[in-house]
Amino acid sequence: MKVLRFSLGVALASLLSAQAPSPQVPKVKERDLKMEREDGRLPTTSSTKPSIPRSYALVVGIAKYEKLPESGQLQFSERDAEAIYSALISPEGGNFRAENVRRLIGPRANLANLRREILEWLPSVAKDDDRVLIYFAGHGFVSDGKAYLAPSDIDPKNIKGTGFPMDTLGEAMARNIKGKWKVLLTDSCHSGSIMPPADAATMNTSLKSLDRSLFSLTASRDREQSFESPEWGGGHGIFTYYVVKGLEGSADENRDGIVNADELGEYVHSEVRRATSGRQNPTSERGSFDPNMMLAYVPSGAEPGNPPPPKSGALVIEANMDGVEVFVDGKSVGVVNRNGPLRLPGLMPGAHTVKGVKLGYEPDGPREEMVYPGQEGTVSIKIMIPRRRTKAAVDAFEEGMDEYNKGSADHYKKAAVHFQRALSIDPKYSQAALYLARTHNLLFDMEKAKLYFKTAIEIDPDYLEARSTYGGMLLDLGDLDESIRQLNAVVQRDKNNSLAWGLLAQALCRKDSFSESIDAARKAIKLNPSNAEVHLWLAESLRRSNLFKESIPEYDAYLKLSDFDSKLAGKLNYYVLGFVAGMGRKKRANLKDVWKELRSLAYFGLCDSERRIKNFDAAIQHCQLALGYDPGDPYVHYALALAFGKKAEVDGTVESIAAARKHFRAMLDINSELEEAKIAKINLTAIDSALQSSK
Repeated sequence: MKVLRFSLGVALASLLSAQAPSPQVPKVKERDLKMEREDGRLPTTSSTKPSIPRSYALVVGIAKYEKLPESGQLQFSERDAEAIYSALISPEGGNFRAENVRRLIGPRANLANLRREILEWLPSVAKDDDRVLIYFAGHGFVSDGKAYLAPSDIDPKNIKGTGFPMDTLGEAMARNIKGKWKVLLTDSCHSGSIMPPADAATMNTSLKSLDRSLFSLTASRDREQSFESPEWGGGHGIFTYYVVKGLEGSADENRDGIVNADELGEYVHSEVRRATSGRQNPTSERGSFDPNMMLAYVPSGAEPGNPPPPKSGALVIEANMDGVEVFVDGKSVGVVNRNGPLRLPGLMPGAHTVKGVKLGYEPDGPREEMVYPGQEGTVSIKIMIPRRRTKAAVDAFEEGMDEYNKGSADHYKKAAVHFQRALSIDPKYSQAALYLARTHNLLFDMEKAKLYFKTAIEIDPDYLEARSTYGGMLLDLGDLDESIRQLNAVVQRDKNNSLAWGLLAQALCRKDSFSESIDAARKAIKLNPSNAEVHLWLAESLRRSNLFKESIPEYDAYLKLSDFDSKLAGKLNYYVLGFVAGMGRKKRANLKDVWKELRSLAYFGLCDSERRIKNFDAAIQHCQLALGYDPGDPYVHYALALAFGKKAEVDGTVESIAAARKHFRAMLDINSELEEAKIAKINLTAIDSALQSSK
């Protein structure tokens, strides 16, 4: 039997990306405590908007103790408490009413005030159906076998008389403070030992004896230390840093918009363990907490029917000046200095707006930076030009960014109005033109997007971010010539722009300029070896130049760098955001499918390359993997049919012939109008004849 061969062409998908090395565990100062979660059942979720109960909270943070030596002082406990407070009152977080959250920060967190708030205020306001939360960040001590939280005025010589007993807290939570949902978050930080394991166990036992549903989350195991460092969000305990991230939506594993107790505990445990290389392990002991306990409601994060989000990524912010305040998605995340980078782990994958601000200067940004699962990227902020724009234009632009960062069609429409107003006030406001273009692109109004990209570039011909983004959009629209022109302008001005080189490699590949594409891709990879998609475009250009053996390690590199679902059953729909080029297959693929699409393409490329060098078993395996990601891809069925057909020619097996027939038939069932359909039909006739003769 002769199986006809055909040089396969396949539609390709593209992704704007900048991968970064996996984060390293930073140098840290030790903190310690442990965590227990008292629960018995997995939480349930609802597809309807939840009913948020009336909620009360006490937030305590103490860094400086008046009667402790310098070695006993803390750095970030008060910042931790303020961060928790912000997360609790946020409508994109705890949804607590601000008037129902009381704070004891610094000297105000003395014993008298702790007693008043815990023993008098909370019992007087909380009712049976309410939610009650207590957060404490500070020292903990043990005296005569009893555990105490350390108020700001604790006397280490008289812990019993000046500390707040944990059994008193337990008694209050159990009997005096009403509520259907009760939460205790404790990040007890100190420079020595908080308590012996036996004493810690005694405290745990008292907590577990409470007669109401309690979710108790603390920072580490009995015998472990916990950590704080300026490298976490500009200065936080790592435990609290991830508690805040979790309450803001990162812990919402099933993307239903609700962060419940089980999700928060699992998220904090896994992220803290990963960030400290296993040196700090929040732990849980199951009891009887309410599985419906809702800790945060984040409607913007809800994605009904979607699988869990990818693991978090990180950004490292650098600056050319001291005292630069950094904003991510419109929220202040810390201050960066020239010699002190700001590390921001725990960020959700996807596009984030980053802006650096210094009084008296034009800000750097906002500009969009991509965060990838399990990857760390570096952002360099340059503050250079004294402020000169009118306040009215700046205010209109900032109002636009507030709407833009909310990320929905209605908010994009509002953002466009504000950006248009800023540009009208200041016709030379290139940033306003860029974000007006981006907004119209997100609203699928491509003509207006083109207009304002051009406007931004006309205002500032050296606005490389505008040219790169415009080039990416043009790739998405299939305008390859203009995309190449814009991207060439970027790399001529900035020869170290790895993103532009990578996009240029993609555009040139799609123009069938494979030699030039290979050169551009290799420059991008030299600048950033972890850029996964550039390896894919290099592999594509090598394969289509008939350099099959050289293409294989590049496909492998892409698959390794984009292996976000490793050890997660291989079926979690992890994804990254970006533009998708259709080339006849998909005009704009669903962004959630981009990751699956790219991996399917990579396995297809491996299949085709291995088939061309007569490694048919390897080719078959790779095509089968490609179909696992996209079972409806006719090109992969076609390539797999060819591989089975060639294997049948070599070993004469009927099974291989039958398999080839199956996939030729599947290809025709999916799309019988493809150019390859004629070849498939000829092969089907030959296969049917061979199968008949084999009887």
